[in-house]
Amino acid sequence: MYRQGDVLIVPVAQDAVPAHAVDAADAPGEPRDGRGRLVLALGEVTGHAHALAAPGRLIREPGAFGPMLLHLPEGGRLVHEEHAAIALPKGWYRVVRQREYIPGAVRIVAD
Repeated sequence: MYRQGDVLIVPVAQDAVPAHAVDAADAPGEPRDGRGRLVLALGEVTGHAHALAAPGRLIREPGAFGPMLLHLPEGGRLVHEEHAAIALPKGWYRVVRQREYIPGAVRIVAD
């Protein structure tokens, strides 16, 4: 398990990955940013990003707080301007954004 600020990255066994995620035709993945990175979270205040410049796909699961699935066939390095970089081995991961309760609602934490 890996944590970088408000992003939690949990390894997932290949056989636990939903079939729709394994088939690229059904789940093409999130687009990359202008620098070619997979952005797991973008800071709304700072503009900094938790991002990977590596081959792979980021698949958003349905729902407002649905986690994301990350596939890194060659591994990758997760970087952020305010945190130490994290080397991720090849494989599948579930990416979960930290949430917080405010009276009457739940929201994704923004840095």
